[in-house]
Amino acid sequence: MSLSLIAFFILVAAFAVGSFTRINAGLIALVAAFGVGTLLVGMPVKDVIGQFPAGLFFILVGATLLFGIVRITGTIDLLAYWAERLAGDRKALVPILMFLLTAALASAGAFTPAAVAIVAPVALALGLRFGISTLAMGLVIVQGANAGAFSPVNPFGVLANVMLDDAGASDDSLKLYIYCFVFNAVLAFLAYVLVQWFMNRRSGGKTHNAGNDGGDSALPAVGASVGDAGTSLLTKAAPAPTRQAPAKVEATPIRILTLLGLGTLLVLTTVLGIDVGVASLIVALVLVCLKPGIQKPAVDTMPWSAIILVTGIVTYVGLLEEMGALKELEAGIAGLGDSSLAALIASYVVAVVSAFASTTGTLGVVSPIVSPIAMDPALSPIGVVTAIAISSSVVDVSPMSTSGALLMASAQPKDERVFFRALLVWAIVMIGVVPLLAWLIFVQLGLG
Repeated sequence: MSLSLIAFFILVAAFAVGSFTRINAGLIALVAAFGVGTLLVGMPVKDVIGQFPAGLFFILVGATLLFGIVRITGTIDLLAYWAERLAGDRKALVPILMFLLTAALASAGAFTPAAVAIVAPVALALGLRFGISTLAMGLVIVQGANAGAFSPVNPFGVLANVMLDDAGASDDSLKLYIYCFVFNAVLAFLAYVLVQWFMNRRSGGKTHNAGNDGGDSALPAVGASVGDAGTSLLTKAAPAPTRQAPAKVEATPIRILTLLGLGTLLVLTTVLGIDVGVASLIVALVLVCLKPGIQKPAVDTMPWSAIILVTGIVTYVGLLEEMGALKELEAGIAGLGDSSLAALIASYVVAVVSAFASTTGTLGVVSPIVSPIAMDPALSPIGVVTAIAISSSVVDVSPMSTSGALLMASAQPKDERVFFRALLVWAIVMIGVVPLLAWLIFVQLGLG
């Protein structure tokens, strides 16, 4: 058995233990990284430490601290109140509004985690007011971010357009954006309908008012079993057809300042190009200075176990890349003689890797492999690049990916394990289905 295969098995074992016990899978992966790196690979400890995703850590810490402030100040309640007034009794309008808002932010150039960071707290709280499953709303948000992610001004789109340029198809940039937008819009619709259908089926068609809780999670307690947890997560009953008018939420000075802070976050990340984690910390610090009393409760509500979970696993994936395990996969793909089959395998590889690592990094690493495949005269360059783009981003709902981690951070800390499992299951389904579907539509059918 090769060293790379052993390393992959250890990662799978960490997931298995973390999923079926209360032991944090990220902590297991973090310790395993040092064991594999120093004992099996012979790396110095400092090199293993160097695999720790400092950038992702700052994103999670900054965003979750800012989330805590937004929640504690009641700004989520204010935004949910405004959106609820806009939606009225039109429940179906809620996920559409949240999808379009997230897609618009990403299309304008917001890094997808920034778009998710801004919309998620509001969308999840608003969904609960309408009895919409937390999972369903979370999936709609991430797909909205992915729908706009391949805009020419978005970092994802920039990387994908490099592949198009290398393949001699630079004029297809707009097509790439449109194809990805439509695909993610359809996927968001299907995800929402499927989860809500399952919700209604498990609730036996009973309905009651979800309440105006201002953001309390519909997820079950951490101690629930996997089956009960999944059922409770998805079966939050829909509100009765006749709903009371939403209780008025006042636009207090601190809430208005928090809204201005969120707008500043968007400017800092899109216009000035500041890292979303650093920008979140800047905004959070300013708000704390304006109202020091919010600091302690905001820090206390930060999901540290989720941060360890995500950063620990990403550290291990970084070790796999450093030891050449991922390169072995890439070399195997490059050695295939059939370009169409190579495109399919590449789609699966980027889906798997992106689920546990940065989508931006994955697109950057895979670009030299994709470009020669896309240049094959028998294939459509825009079709190949679109399939790769969709496969790499659709798994961003994974709790090990930044967007998925931000969704976890937006839920109540006590519910993080349940939400983690639900997002992980959905990500696994996406890994299994979407690369094949995208390959059939864009590569085999030659769309473009």
